[in-house]
Amino acid sequence: MPIAMEPFVIATEVATVAQNTFIRIHTLDGHVGMGECSAFPMLTGETQATCFEVARDLARMMKGKKATEIASRMAELDTLIARNTTIKSAFDMALHDLAAKYAGLPLYAFLGGRRKEIVTDLTIGIDRPDLMARKAVEFVSRGVRTIKVKLGKSGSEDVERIRGIREAVGPDITLRIDANQGWDPETAITTLKALACYDIQFCEQPIHHHLDDRLPEVRRESPIPVMADESVCNHHDARRLISAGACDAINIKLAKSGGTGPDRKSAPGHGT
Repeated sequence: MPIAMEPFVIATEVATVAQNTFIRIHTLDGHVGMGECSAFPMLTGETQATCFEVARDLARMMKGKKATEIASRMAELDTLIARNTTIKSAFDMALHDLAAKYAGLPLYAFLGGRRKEIVTDLTIGIDRPDLMARKAVEFVSRGVRTIKVKLGKSGSEDVERIRGIREAVGPDITLRIDANQGWDPETAITTLKALACYDIQFCEQPIHHHLDDRLPEVRRESPIPVMADESVCNHHDARRLISAGACDAINIKLAKSGGTGPDRKSAPGHGT
């Protein structure tokens, strides 16, 4: 069953439920690997229902195979069905969980990482400017120092949203914005120039991914760094956009790529 949540408004949809799927992979010697995904229909075309049905087929294919051979298992899943990256990412997660347990390591160490401080944010959905400013103040009162703000509706209204938030929280709070493909290229350029005075860390996905050929222009004209999200689903997309000079950064999501393997290919130090 989907999990009810407070309506969350972005440029492309209004989400009222979280469509999560949780899986466990059991081995004959008693180990259990766990994985989870959250379907986002407007991003990957998957829902909780499709994730569940595809998971049944993927599980049948994986049964009886060696779980620690992660690359082989994930490659086999791709031979059964194309795309469906959200549910595949849950299987990838469970396989990595198992492999780390066999290695006797926490997952971050198994993946070659190290302990470090992680700075995250809380996100404000699209609403009236005064209500968004009020929400930002509430976040700051709870200790939040970095806020992501959803935009992508009317450019002029989006400027008012950020103006109100910046005035409400002061100059020391980090603000990030995400247009979720909501602006056309001309609106994106005009709006980003108008927002520059509010000290924005970056703008995520200012225009639709179908207009990726215009993204280099938006980046050149924008005084705010541009991050690609919906335009980059895998390392092939990353290479394409980087070669075109289309973005300053990339938002990597397991649900878009199908798991940590493709994501690591998109990250610094792992190819493109």
